[in-house]
Amino acid sequence: MELLAGIEACMAQSGREGFAAPFLELVQQTGAAQVMIFAYRSDHAACFMSRNFRAGALGSLLAAEYLEGWYRQDPLYGQVMAMAPGELQSVDFARLKKHMSADYRQRFFAQPGLSGKTAVLAAGARLRISLNLYWDGPDEYAGGPLSAILARLALQHFETERERSYPAPLEVLSHRERSVCLGILAGKKAEQIATDLEIAPSSVVTYRRRAYDKLGISSRGSLFALCRD
Repeated sequence: MELLAGIEACMAQSGREGFAAPFLELVQQTGAAQVMIFAYRSDHAACFMSRNFRAGALGSLLAAEYLEGWYRQDPLYGQVMAMAPGELQSVDFARLKKHMSADYRQRFFAQPGLSGKTAVLAAGARLRISLNLYWDGPDEYAGGPLSAILARLALQHFETERERSYPAPLEVLSHRERSVCLGILAGKKAEQIATDLEIAPSSVVTYRRRAYDKLGISSRGSLFALCRD
């Protein structure tokens, strides 16, 4: 009943700013250490969601480098671009790894904490997304119905989402954490952000650390890469 209530809550908030909270609660039921959702076009990849449930466990996930161009070597990219609208596919990484270049496999799978991954691809009328669930160890989770449901819920949400005033990955943050990140993205120093928000500079540092931990990143550069549309 708790699972059904969570799914209903996601459906009720689909396309709205309140979607992230119930969606992340469902993700946590899989036991994943981090979730990331990427969206793809023929010449571009963007991050729509990033949430690390175990601060520092997976580091930055190399998301910045992935979005800078490595995504073109990701076998998932070609696979999801070839899918028909309405189609959903779960990925068997044991078979997929042989289609990765040695450099790509070393960079994104041989790093500590990145060995376990489950992905579900979903194609809609406007969007093609990859829901990625990361594990602390080897692939022990084979996917299952919940990961497929999560992918369909995410696709529905992002296809119907109303226009927002901040980058999609920041939706998983608290209001203060998001405000600090928006200040950073605007090129402001901690002192200016503190003045704008009427908080102490030390509080800006605290909110920034919490935001980076949640997003699974570790630097200002990674924040810019993650939030690039």
